[in-house]
Amino acid sequence: MSPGSFFEDVLDHNAETSHRLPQLGGKCVSLHGHSWRFQVSIGIPELENGIGVEFGLFKTGFRKWVDAYLDHGTMLGAADNLVGLLGQDLQNKVFRFGAGIHAVGEESLAADLDWPTVENVATLIERVATKVLITCDRAPGTWIYQVKVKETAVNGVVKTIPAPQTPMITALQREWASA
Repeated sequence: MSPGSFFEDVLDHNAETSHRLPQLGGKCVSLHGHSWRFQVSIGIPELENGIGVEFGLFKTGFRKWVDAYLDHGTMLGAADNLVGLLGQDLQNKVFRFGAGIHAVGEESLAADLDWPTVENVATLIERVATKVLITCDRAPGTWIYQVKVKETAVNGVVKTIPAPQTPMITALQREWASA
């Protein structure tokens, strides 16, 4: 391959999830839902035995996480007064952002992200995808290259992650993997 070029494996998934952003003012202070679209791109600098990543395992793991923690649920900031209200009913699925040291289980992936803005959701999706990727067979140097998150048909964000200069599994990624 040419220097600087790489392969890109792409996975799309969606979730029907509500959120609210009371810290912003305007119409987003109200609890509202979106048909979120997630696209995760895996950067692969070189193939190993003709593949970059065991895509079936990655796809299954990523989709399972999104379906378990976000789909048909609500994303709220830990400081939101709706957390207590909605969290009382064990039938409600609430995923808290910004819970810090009080994050429970998978919420640790968003413990340092205050509110479920589209940008913070993209960071969460990057972390989830990385957590899943490090459990899959993959070619050396493989990393989560890009995350696209659309909260509506016309609004979204793209987060591009540079290739790591060191091996992909860092101390923080090990922490995410054990969460």
